[in-house]
Amino acid sequence: MMSDTAETRKDGGGVWYKNCPANILGESPIYRASDSTLHWIDVHASPCTIHILKIDPMTGAVVGSARILEVPFDSITTIYFRKGKPGSYICGYHSGIAYLDEKTGDAEVLKELISKEERNGLTMNDGGVDPQGRFWIGAADLTAAKAKFGGAKLPDNYGDPRGNLWRYDPDGTCTVMKTGVFLGNGIGWSPDGKYMFYNDSGTQILSRYDFDGVTGDISNEKKIIEGLPPGVMNDGMVVDQDSNLWIAMWMMHCIRKYSPEGHILDQIRFPAKCITCPAWGGEKNDILFITSAQPIVEKAAPEDEGGHIFQYQPGVRGLPKYEFAG
Repeated sequence: MMSDTAETRKDGGGVWYKNCPANILGESPIYRASDSTLHWIDVHASPCTIHILKIDPMTGAVVGSARILEVPFDSITTIYFRKGKPGSYICGYHSGIAYLDEKTGDAEVLKELISKEERNGLTMNDGGVDPQGRFWIGAADLTAAKAKFGGAKLPDNYGDPRGNLWRYDPDGTCTVMKTGVFLGNGIGWSPDGKYMFYNDSGTQILSRYDFDGVTGDISNEKKIIEGLPPGVMNDGMVVDQDSNLWIAMWMMHCIRKYSPEGHILDQIRFPAKCITCPAWGGEKNDILFITSAQPIVEKAAPEDEGGHIFQYQPGVRGLPKYEFAG
C-alpha cells in the first residue's frame, strides 16, 4: 500500500487520442459496448461539443476520427446513455436535467433546478446513474469556488456552500439527497450495490454512504478521503470489480487508485496536469479511457497535453457506467 506522500508512480503513457483542437475542458467519458464507441464532452467549447469515437473493442485502438456534435442548447456537464433508447442521452446542463439527441444535439428539458437568477452563482456539474437506473447529479457553487480558488472574498454571512446533490428517478420524481455541496463531482457504487461513493472537489472530501437500492436512499456518511494537497481536486471517478476507486486528480497529473476504505493503492501519471474523468471500456471493461483539460487558473506548461484523451490498461476489470432507466 502506498502512503499519502509516496513518490512511487506508474507511467500512464502519452496521448492516446489527440483532439484537434484540444478540448478546453474534456469531461464525462462513457463507453457504449453495442457499437464500441467512446463519448465525451468539451464543456467549455463554444458551443459545447460531444465527441463520439469508434474503438476496437479487443485492443482499444482508435478507429478513424471522432464525430463532433455541436450542442447550441446550453453548456452540457455530464452525459449518460438511456436504457432501451438508442441515440438518446440523459444529461446535466447548466441549469438542470435534459434528454439530448445524439444525432442532432436537440434537447428536451426534464427539470430546471437552477433559476435564471442563480445561474451566475451555481451550475450543474458531474453526475452518475445508480444500479437501479436513477440519475444523480451534483451542483457546483461558483461563488464559493471563486473565493477558494480565485482569491475572491465571500460575504461574512455566506454560510455553507449552496449546491445540492439531486436524484432524478425514471418516473420524473426529483429529490434533494444532500445539501451544502461545494463542487459536486465523481459518483460511483460498489459492485454489490451496498455503498455509494461521492466526491466533493471543493472540500477535497470523498464520502462513502450506505446505499439502499430499493428506495435510493443514502445514510451513514463516512469521509474516507480528505486532506489532499492544496489546489488538488478529486474529480471524476469509476469503480472496479474489487470495489477499488479510480479517481482523476485535477492539478496532479494523475489517476489515483484507492481502496474502498480510502487507502492509496496506486498512482498513474500522465503528461497533463488537469486529469478530469475516467471510464471503463473495451470488450472486457479492462481499459480506462481518460479525459483531461487545459489548466484554468494558470498558464499551461509547454509540455502539458491537457485537452486530449489518454488510455491505460491496468490489468483489472471495471464496472461499466449504468444506463438511465427512463
